[in-house]
Amino acid sequence: MYRKIYDYLVKWKEDKYRKPLIIQGARQVGKTYSILEFGNRNYDNVVYFNFQTDGKLSATFDENISPSYLIPVLSHISRQTITKGRTLIVFDEVQLCERALTSLKYFCEEAPEYHVIAAGSLLGIAVNRKKFAFPVGKVDRYTMYPMDLEEFLIAFGQSDLVGRIRSCYENDVPMPAALHDIGMDLYKQYLVIGGMPEAVSRFIDTKDYVQVRHVLETIGVDYLDDMSKYQDNANEIKKTRLTYGTVAVQLSKKNTRFQYKLIKKGGRAAEFENAIEWLNAANLIHRVYRVEQISKPLENYRDIDDFKVYLSDTGLLCAQKDISAEDVFYMDTELADFKGGLTENFVHVQLVRSGFKPHFWRNDKGTKEVDFIISIGGKPVPIEVKSGDNVKSGSLNDYIRLFKPAWSIRVSGKNFGFENNIKSIPLYAAFCISPDQ
Repeated sequence: MYRKIYDYLVKWKEDKYRKPLIIQGARQVGKTYSILEFGNRNYDNVVYFNFQTDGKLSATFDENISPSYLIPVLSHISRQTITKGRTLIVFDEVQLCERALTSLKYFCEEAPEYHVIAAGSLLGIAVNRKKFAFPVGKVDRYTMYPMDLEEFLIAFGQSDLVGRIRSCYENDVPMPAALHDIGMDLYKQYLVIGGMPEAVSRFIDTKDYVQVRHVLETIGVDYLDDMSKYQDNANEIKKTRLTYGTVAVQLSKKNTRFQYKLIKKGGRAAEFENAIEWLNAANLIHRVYRVEQISKPLENYRDIDDFKVYLSDTGLLCAQKDISAEDVFYMDTELADFKGGLTENFVHVQLVRSGFKPHFWRNDKGTKEVDFIISIGGKPVPIEVKSGDNVKSGSLNDYIRLFKPAWSIRVSGKNFGFENNIKSIPLYAAFCISPDQ
C-alpha cells in the first residue's frame, strides 16, 4: 500500500542534515511496514531489531550505547554487515528500552553516517511514564497516523480518480455527476472501514464488512489492553477506558464541547484530565480547542477549558458505536444525532493528516459555531462541515460578517465550486486542503 510517509523517508535519507529518526504513532497504523518497505527499496540491507519480540536485546544496550560498541554487536546479532550509508538500522518498539532511545543521541553526535530509524507505538506515554533521557535536539521526529482518504483511494485502485479530484479542487470545477457519486460512495466506505491498514487490506481481499469489523474490534481490544499495560493505577485505567468509550457519545451531542458529565454523572475536569492527556499522548484521540479571538497565532488564543475530542480513525469510531455499513450508506434516520459528529470526525482526521492543528470558533453566547479554523498561508481560514448537501448555515455567515476572512471553506455533499468567497469542497476531497496552498 502506498503511504505518504514513504516520500518523507526518501527526503530524510537524502538530507545532509539528517539525524536519527523517531517515528511514533498508535499501534497498527503501519509504522513497521512502511519503514521496512522504504528500507528494502532504498538500501543494500536492513537490520531490524524488535525490543518486544526479543527479550534479550535490551541487555545489549545496558552494557554500552556508544555506536563504536553497538555497531559490531548489532551486526553480529543480525548476522549482517552494517555499512555506513548503505544499511538501514531499525529499532522497533523502542519505548521498551530506555537506553536504546538514549543511544540515538550518540548516533547523531558520533556516527551521523549511519542511518537509524526508531519506531514506538506508545512512545509519548513511555517517555512521560519513565525517566527516559530523551535525545532532545538530536533526532528527527515524525508522527504517523492511519491512512487518509487519498491513501485509501489509491489502495482501492482509484489513482485516476484522485488525480481528477485534485484537478477539480485546484480549479474549482465541478466533478462529472457520475464520478461525484462514486466519490461520495467511496467516502462512505472510508467512514466504515477507516484507515487502519489491516482493515483496508481485509476489505480489499474479501469485500466483507463483517471481517473488517472483526479486525477493528480486535484493534480496539488491543488499545484497551495498552491502557492497562502502560498505567500503574487501577483507578486511572478505569477512567481512561471510560473516557475513550464516550467519544462517540460526545460526538452525538449538538453541543460538541467535551462534557465530563457524559463520562460519569457529576464528572469533573480534575477527575478525568489525566485520562484525556493519556489518550492524546497515545494518539488515540485528538483535542481541538476553541479560539477566543481570530488572531495570529491561533494557538495563543485557545481556551484550554473548552475543547472537542475526536477519535483517531472513523472505522474505529463506527466499530465502537456499532454503526454498520448500511447505516452509513443510507444514513438511517436513527443516526440523525450522530452523523454530524461522524462527519466532523472524518474532516478532522483529514486535516490532521495534512499537517494542520485545527481549532474551532463559537460565539460567547454559544449559539453559533464554526467547526474548524485552520491557518493557510499564515491566515486563519474557517471551515464549515455539513454531512449532506444542505449547506444553509447562519454560523459561517455570522463568522464572515464578524471577521471578514479573505475566503472560507465549506465541506459537504455538494460538488466543487466557488461562490461568495466560499470554496465548496465535496467530502471525498477533504484531503486536498493543504497548509501550502
